[in-house]
Amino acid sequence: MSKKDRTPLGIFTESVGLYFSNFLQFVKYMSFPVWGQLIGLGLIFATTFLYTQNLPKLLEKYPNINNNMTTLIVISVLITLPGLLIYLKAFWEYLVAYGAVNSMLDNMLKSGRVYDFEAHTGLVKKRTGSFIGLWMLIGIFSLIAVCPLFWIICGIFAVYFILAFQVFTFESQSPVGCLKRSLELVLRHFASTFILMTLVGILTYYIIPQLVTKVFDGTGLTVLIAGWTVPLFSSLPKLNIPNIGTISDIQLGTIVVQSLVAQVLIQYTLPLRSILWSMWYKELSKNYEPAIKKERKPRKSKKRPSENLMEESHKKYGKKKLDTNILRRAAEKDEE
Repeated sequence: MSKKDRTPLGIFTESVGLYFSNFLQFVKYMSFPVWGQLIGLGLIFATTFLYTQNLPKLLEKYPNINNNMTTLIVISVLITLPGLLIYLKAFWEYLVAYGAVNSMLDNMLKSGRVYDFEAHTGLVKKRTGSFIGLWMLIGIFSLIAVCPLFWIICGIFAVYFILAFQVFTFESQSPVGCLKRSLELVLRHFASTFILMTLVGILTYYIIPQLVTKVFDGTGLTVLIAGWTVPLFSSLPKLNIPNIGTISDIQLGTIVVQSLVAQVLIQYTLPLRSILWSMWYKELSKNYEPAIKKERKPRKSKKRPSENLMEESHKKYGKKKLDTNILRRAAEKDEE
């Protein structure tokens, strides 16, 4: 490796620095993808809650729909549709952001800052079909990983496929080609890639969420926000967990709030993970050599007639001097 090669630890620290040096820009960019999902889900749950609470009065006022299940289903779909559309739009923008931040890396490395988010987002959306196809493959892989029997093997392949979206951004590859190329890049660097996954996972999935959750708990914000959820949970059956007992509405609300805070922070740190894996992709592709090199077939040299004549003579008579007339006629053929 050359002196300019970055170590995994160096890439980790540099990616953290790039993320926090552009923190406000990333927060602004990720706000709709993150909060749009929460607002959409909140509207879905709120409208569903209000619908079920007022359903008896609705059936009493309009008795004709009491036995019409189709009408009831259509009404429930229509009232949740606005929240569902907001959620799907925000979720799509969140997925696109992962690819868009990848394409910002070169600018960040040159200038240390990010800009022109719309242009980078547009680059990903121009290849929507391939992008959706890649996410579908990852989704299928995730469904398989749910089964405990496949945890180990799926965990191994998760390391190999970690650069799939970086390959998508920087190379013109099909969804399957992205996975294959990622595997090739990581093949000889599994341990280093796993170390990077561990470092960024602990930072963005545990340390940052835990720190902010502690702040929320210490300032009383968790209990305050949890109080707003009590009316919703009071209408639900009580949870009775063995060795713990019944969980109160405020306790359940506290768990939900802490989980939401952690989820928001994990989503807001998406650019950090994207920067890190883009830098790692650049590093591995720079030093990439195919594991199996194709043997080149020796090229057949096009020999002049005189040279072929000399070889045939050597084979037949040995290395003897040829008649000058023969050599002259061979040279005339070369000129023709």
